[in-house]
Amino acid sequence: MAEQKTGEQEQEQTEKDQREQTAAEQTAAADGKGSASADTPLDELTLEQALERLDQAEAAAAAHQADILRLHADMQNVRRRAEQDVEKAHKYGQERLVSDLLPVLDNLERALQAVDGDEHEKLGALRQGVELTLKSFLDCLKKFNVNIIDPAGEPFDPQFHQAMGMQESTTAEPDTVIAVMQKGYSLNGRVLRPAMVMVSRAPTEGVDTKA
Repeated sequence: MAEQKTGEQEQEQTEKDQREQTAAEQTAAADGKGSASADTPLDELTLEQALERLDQAEAAAAAHQADILRLHADMQNVRRRAEQDVEKAHKYGQERLVSDLLPVLDNLERALQAVDGDEHEKLGALRQGVELTLKSFLDCLKKFNVNIIDPAGEPFDPQFHQAMGMQESTTAEPDTVIAVMQKGYSLNGRVLRPAMVMVSRAPTEGVDTKA
């Protein structure tokens, strides 16, 4: 009898557990009608849940598209800067070399000035040799877009000229370069060294400016 009673109790407990499990599943199904997880199959979604999932997918796609456009713009900027750096390296890579050669040009010109007007045969030959050397030197630099800044008689331009002083002049317009003490040079339009110049100014009447 005791064994029969125990078996009936176990059967009742099993049936009770099954009823509770069924009730729990029904409650969960009722609670889940308002929202759906990402793992819920599409054929089990309501129209409202499907629209909600579509909105979420569209928002994620828009965010990814914005990230892609931003990365594309960054890559374009990086590529543009790299191209500019390469271009500058090609145009101005020899800037240091040319700058170091400018004193050589200065010394050649001073040598020519030192023998200017001397008719002695040896000095004449020396002058001719220096002139040819200077010309060859300038022709070589010109091939690399190195240009002379020799602004005598031109209006003063602080971008290319360095004023060493001002001098009154009755023949030149004010702010005109009336003397070039040292020529300047540029590389591809960039000033390597400005020309050192003397600039004219209008005469001052009744004032002694020679002192």
